[in-house]
Formats: sequence, C-alpha cells, structure tokens
Amino acid sequence: MPVSDSKIPNKILLVEDEFNIAKLFIYNLTKAGFVCDHANNGKEGLEFAHRNRPDIIISDVMMPEMDGFEFRKKLLDDTDLKSIPFVFLTAKGAEEDILQGFDLEIEDYIIKTSSPKVVIAKVSAILKSLEKERVKIVDEVQKAADSMGAKVVPDEAPQFEGFSIKHWHLPFKNVPGGDFIDYFKIDENNIAIVLGDVMGKRWGAWYFAVAYAGYVRSATRFVLESSSEYSPSDILHKVNESVFKDERISEVFITLSIVLLDKKNKVAKYSGAGDLPIVYKSGEAKLIHSTGLLLGFSSTGEYEDHEIKLNTGDEIFLVTDGITEARNKEGLLYGQEKLINFITGMRTEEDSVEQMKNELLSYTGGELEDDVSFIAVKLL
Repeated sequence: MPVSDSKIPNKILLVEDEFNIAKLFIYNLTKAGFVCDHANNGKEGLEFAHRNRPDIIISDVMMPEMDGFEFRKKLLDDTDLKSIPFVFLTAKGAEEDILQGFDLEIEDYIIKTSSPKVVIAKVSAILKSLEKERVKIVDEVQKAADSMGAKVVPDEAPQFEGFSIKHWHLPFKNVPGGDFIDYFKIDENNIAIVLGDVMGKRWGAWYFAVAYAGYVRSATRFVLESSSEYSPSDILHKVNESVFKDERISEVFITLSIVLLDKKNKVAKYSGAGDLPIVYKSGEAKLIHSTGLLLGFSSTGEYEDHEIKLNTGDEIFLVTDGITEARNKEGLLYGQEKLINFITGMRTEEDSVEQMKNELLSYTGGELEDDVSFIAVKLL
C-alpha cells in the first residue's frame, strides 16, 4: 500500500512523452492505490509541480522541449520543489547515464521495461523510507521539546478582559515547525501578541523557531522594562539588531507580526517585519500593510507602527502564508483576496477561528503544504 498521512493516497507526477508508456504506468500506479498525474515533458512537469506539489516525481530522460536532466536541475534550483523525491525513468541502462542522474540527487532509476511489480515496489520503498525518516525526526523534535520544556505555540491564548483572543495552529505533517505564537501580558491594561514564521520550512525549522522565539521574548522584555511607551516597532528594531549581529542565525530570515492591545484606550498598535498584512474588520475587512523588512535582512529594518482605534465588535486577524499559499485540488492558491472576502462574510455570531479552520480544510481537502497559523482578536 502507498505511504500516506491520514490515509490520503500519495500523489505521483509522471513526466513521460511516449503515450503508450505513460498510459501503462498510470494504469498500474493507479491500480496500486496512488494518485497519478501526467505531464508530457519537463516544462509541463515543472508547471504542474508548482501548481500541485506531488509526493514523488517519476520522469523520463529523453523528452522534447525540456529533457529529464534539465527538468531535474530546474527543480533543484527551486527551494519549494527541490525536496520532492525524484526518480528517473529511462530505456537506457548505461553507467554514465545512471551516474549523471545520481549526481543530480535522485532517489533511483527505473528501467522502462521493468515489470509493474518492480516499479510499484521501488516507488513504495522510497516513500516508506522517507516516512520512516519523517517519523524519526518527529520523535527527535518532540523529545527535544520535552527536554527543553519549550513550546513554539501555547495550547491556548491567555484571557484578556474586554477582548476575545483565540488562535489556530496546525504544523506541517504534525511536526513542530517554523511558525511560532507568543503572548506577553504587560500589565492589566496591555498585552502583546506575536506571530512569527521562520523561512526554511520542514523538519529543521523548529529549532530556529525556538531560537527566534527566545530572541523575541528577550527583546520584548527589554523594551517593555526600559520604556513606559509601548511600541511594537521598538520591539522589532531590538530583535532585528540582535539577529543581524548573530552569525548563527543571521542567514535564516523570519517574518514577524506584533500587535499590542490597550484595553483602557481601546487601541491596537501593529508593526510587522516582512510579514503578511494583518486584517482589520469593522463591518468590511481590509488589509493593513507593513513595510518592515524581514528580520536579519538588514541592520535597519524600517519598522513603523500602525495605530487602530477599536470599536465594540471590531476584529483583527493575523495569519501566516500557510493560509494564503494553500492550494486546492486544481492547484489554485487560496490567496489574500479570497481571505479578505471570506473574513468579510464571516458570521459574527459564530467562532471566527472555527470558521477559518473549516474554510481552509474544505478548500484544500485537508492537504496542507506548510504550517498554518491564524490568530483572531475581537473587542467585546
């Protein structure tokens, strides 16, 4: 049986220009329980992989427009696609062809004349091996988290009188990942909400997320203890200064959103670093953009504050790109426009977080490609 999460069949992209061979492979792979899509050459394969990320790619070598070797090189140059397992399908068994393929970091070769059982066995073995590696890393990450007593996302948001604060976080393949959420209760009238997304996804991002969460916590406390005027842009400047000087993580970039809530004056202050715009809803939803640079990108991040005067019932939403870059079965991005339209049409009497969760899982069929984080704030 194919390896999959939550019993979802693995998706295979077959790139093959010979119709009869493609038809034979699609038939046998589909019969074995895989979902098999087809492209006629490397150019089509590259376009398809961007639209609908497969779990594994099987590609012919000799093809028109873009051959298998060029196709593989294009994938390796793409940070989003380079990690997809890749297998060459070829009629050749020459040693130089095989060596050239392995120089391009492929998993294996499949000879076109191989029996369907051999093909299915090879593909299943590759996917099972990757799944074992994933399980091992998940176990290591969870043990590390337990030993450090660290969490990159709290189980739930804190209570803050006069406001409803809730979040939804779903890590990619259930592995603690690059997103982190934190809350800092400054005093009885002020609270800081932090949402970060470490660039460089998949298994290693958790460690960087913990490091950055530590930077944010330290910088936040420093700023709050040294000033009576609370400013999210001051926090970002301090974090950026620390990160930029630290060679260990200065080349790992992060997006960061900070919102400070002042319940006494019913005001929210927002500043962002390379992040997605936050969404402010007062009847109709609209985006509030930040021009701040990614943390660690420059010694000066150009961070600025946006002040929002809140009325009863107004809401603020913070999101990471796991939502806007989620894709449906046809490979179409969810996108910011759809997000704004959905939030505008949200039912005020129902839980905003649950509505967003149901919307995204319905749109993607439950197949997400990144960490997902969504924070909803409402003035009661």
